[in-house]
Amino acid sequence: MSKMQVTVLGCGNSTGIPAIGNYWGACDPAEPKNNRTRSSLMLQQNGKTIIIDTGPDFRQQLNRENIAHVDAVLFTHHHSDHVNGLDELRVLKHRNKLDTIACYANAETIEDLNKRFHYLFMGGNHALYPPIITPHVIGDEHYGKVKTVEGFDFIPFKQNHGTCESIGYRFGDFAYSVDILNLDDAAIETLKGIKTWIVDAAAYHQDTNPVHANLETIYALNEQIGADMVYLSSLSLAMDYQTLLRELPDGYAPAYDGLKLEL
Repeated sequence: MSKMQVTVLGCGNSTGIPAIGNYWGACDPAEPKNNRTRSSLMLQQNGKTIIIDTGPDFRQQLNRENIAHVDAVLFTHHHSDHVNGLDELRVLKHRNKLDTIACYANAETIEDLNKRFHYLFMGGNHALYPPIITPHVIGDEHYGKVKTVEGFDFIPFKQNHGTCESIGYRFGDFAYSVDILNLDDAAIETLKGIKTWIVDAAAYHQDTNPVHANLETIYALNEQIGADMVYLSSLSLAMDYQTLLRELPDGYAPAYDGLKLEL
C-alpha cells in the first residue's frame, strides 16, 4: 500500500489569526506558526487529492501548497468557516475539465449548502454556469463503516459540536476531528487504535465553551482512544504556538498551517 500524505491547509478557528484588525490576541506575531488560516485538510495518495472542508481561505491554501487539482471534498459540517470557499471548486472543475466534483457531507450540511450555493448544485441561468458539484449524503448507514472515495478508505463517525452534528473521519491509523465539543461511545470505538489524531481544542482551558473541546476533554478522550501523537487544531487567539509547546505533555503538539504527515 502506498503512503498517504496529510497536509494541514489551515488549523485556525473561525476568526483566523490574525483576526480582522490585525489582532493577534495572545499569539506572538513574530512566530510564523501563529499565522493560521481557517481549518482545512488535504490528503494525497496514488496521484489523487481529497480535501476536508473548504473554508474562506481555501484559494490561498491551495496556492500556498501549489495544488491545481482536487478529486473530491469531504465536509465536517456546514458552518461558514468550513464551507465558504466552496465557490473555488468552479475554477478547479473548469481547469481540469471535470464533469463535476463529488462532495460528501451529512444531510443537514448538503441541505444548507444547496440553499446557500444553489447555483453550484443546479447551475446558473446560462450555459457558462453549469453545475459544479455532485452531492453525496453520508447517512446513518455509513457511520462506523468503511467507505471508499477516489481510492481513499475511511470511516466516518458522528461528533457532537454543541449546536449541530459534525463528522469526523478515520483513515487507517490517522483521524481528523473538527469541530467537536465531545465524542460519544460509538465515535470513541471507531477511533480506538489510531496512531495520529488531529483534533479540535479551541476551548483551550475554558470550562463553559458550548461548542468546542478543551484540553482536559481531549486528554480524557485520548485515554480511551490511545493515539500516540495528538495534534491540536482549531487553534484560537488565546493559543500561542510556543506557549502550547511548553505546556503540552509528551505526545501532544499544536498543529500549524503547512504541517505535513506521511502515514
